[in-house]
Amino acid sequence: MPHPIWLFDLDNTLHHAHRHVFPIIDAEMTAWIAANLAIAPHAADELRRRYWQRYGATILGLKRHHPQLDPHHFLAAAHPLPRLLETVHPVPGLARTLRRLRGRKILFTNGSTAYGRAMLAALGVSRHFDAVVGVDALRLTPKPFAAGYRQLLARYRLDPRRCVMVEDSVDNLTTAKRLRMRTVWLRPHRRGHAAVDYLLTGLHQLPGRLGRQR
Repeated sequence: MPHPIWLFDLDNTLHHAHRHVFPIIDAEMTAWIAANLAIAPHAADELRRRYWQRYGATILGLKRHHPQLDPHHFLAAAHPLPRLLETVHPVPGLARTLRRLRGRKILFTNGSTAYGRAMLAALGVSRHFDAVVGVDALRLTPKPFAAGYRQLLARYRLDPRRCVMVEDSVDNLTTAKRLRMRTVWLRPHRRGHAAVDYLLTGLHQLPGRLGRQR
């Protein structure tokens, strides 16, 4: 039986983004919006949150309502790599877990491709991944929108039935399940969801549940 193809989320899946990365990204998004729309910081922060809640990603709101702005410039500004990489917080047993999993591994992130590559390097696990796919490589179509998943599948000629998506977001897993992937939800509480095949409290449990490398 062929090995699975692993599609890994990055933030709060491979590392604890809420401890360092997310506050910086949110602040940089707000600062960029304030500067480029010439509005006060508090108004920019409100706009950032509103677009995220309404469209699922701030960048989609900017594209829809402010076509004069460059979304790629926004994405780069939101991911200041030197600051983001000052400290990293890998999940327990990250390198060992990836080493034990057979099959191709692809990073699938709503961040930029450059951010994904830089973070894998900082976490010391780049060698375990065959590819890094950021939202900028998918026509700026973030998860959970199916069009981005389909672009990834087409680019790498993947059979979704062989793919296992590992995520902390059940919304993103719902799309994966609809596309006939298997799904792994990482969350601290043991309450499942119809779109979830495997519910784990930690990434280190993954090899034991879905195929240990011997």
